[in-house]
Order: sequence, then C-alpha cells, then structure tokens
Amino acid sequence: MIPFPDPRLAAQIAFIVEIDKLKTVLRQTLLVDSSRRENDAEHSWHIATMAFLLAEYADRPVDIGRVARMLLIHDIVEIDAGDTFIHDEAGHEDKEEREKKAAARLFGLLPADQAGEYAALWQEYEARETADARFADALDRLQPLLHNFETGGATWKPHGVTRAKVDKLTPRIEAGSKRLGAYARALVDEAVRRGYLAP
Repeated sequence: MIPFPDPRLAAQIAFIVEIDKLKTVLRQTLLVDSSRRENDAEHSWHIATMAFLLAEYADRPVDIGRVARMLLIHDIVEIDAGDTFIHDEAGHEDKEEREKKAAARLFGLLPADQAGEYAALWQEYEARETADARFADALDRLQPLLHNFETGGATWKPHGVTRAKVDKLTPRIEAGSKRLGAYARALVDEAVRRGYLAP
C-alpha cells in the first residue's frame, strides 16, 4: 500500500486488503459442479445473493440490506480462526474463543466507528436473537444443504454425516423461515431416499 495522509481512508484500505484473505479460506462444501471446494468469500457472496432472492420467505419483517451485510461479514473472522466444519464437534470446543479474538483483530483495523458497527453486526449474527440474524442464519444453514444435495452428498459421505446430524440444523433454518425450513426437511427426506445421506 502507498502511504496516504488520510488515516481514515488508510485504515479502510488496510481492512479491504486484509479481507482479501477470505478468498483463501476453504470450506468443506464443494461447488455444485463438484470441481473443487468453495472458499469463504464465494460462500458469503452466494448467501448474500440468496437473501435478496428469498427475502419474501422470512417469517418476520427483516431489513434485507442488513441481512446481506451480516452475511457478507459473518465469516470474515475465519481469516484468523479458520473454517470450522459444522459437524466437527472437537473443532467447536474453542470456536467461539478463536472467532472473538479474530473479530477483535480484524474489525479493529477499521476506524473506530466502523469497527464498532461491524463488530456489533457480527455479534448480532452470532447471537441469533433478532429477526435479521435468524433469517441470515437460516440462509447460512440452507446453502450447504443445497450444495450437498446437488453434489450427491459429496461432503456428507466422507465425513459420515447422518440424517440425525443434519436434522439438528434444520430448526435453525425454521427459526428464520418456516417455509425454507419445510423445504430443507423435504430436501433431507429426498437425500436419504436417494442415498446421498445416511439414514
């Protein structure tokens, strides 16, 4: 980066450069064409786009712009903390601690007002207490399910994921959208029927 006399802009540019690292964080989920694993930046873009397309299915009124912002920043912490596979019980033991530390460092790169705003948005998403956060989380849980269905269980099979494990996640989809939750349950039923997911 070139030195620049405006410290606010310099901080914002530093953050922009730093979050490019999100493109290098690989998830377990394969792309729908099964050619490779998706990265966190692709995942965040995909679910933010889903938010605009599926907004009509939110159970409560949501600010879809806020939901999309949550989805675009919710995994930024994984630059430092890494992606923890949803079915990795051991990885979840210290996930919260790793992610809080990462949030402090990464959002701390921003000017103070934006650092506070983005940290608060991330914390709201993590708490899943508001309608916006619950709908955002529903989409974050639905997207990998869709990918697994479209790839014939490409992530489920090698990790020995069973229907019981996936069924524990569908209430999080239902918490933001009963309609999308019903769709997810139907998708799971069909995945089991087709042999993509162990019963």
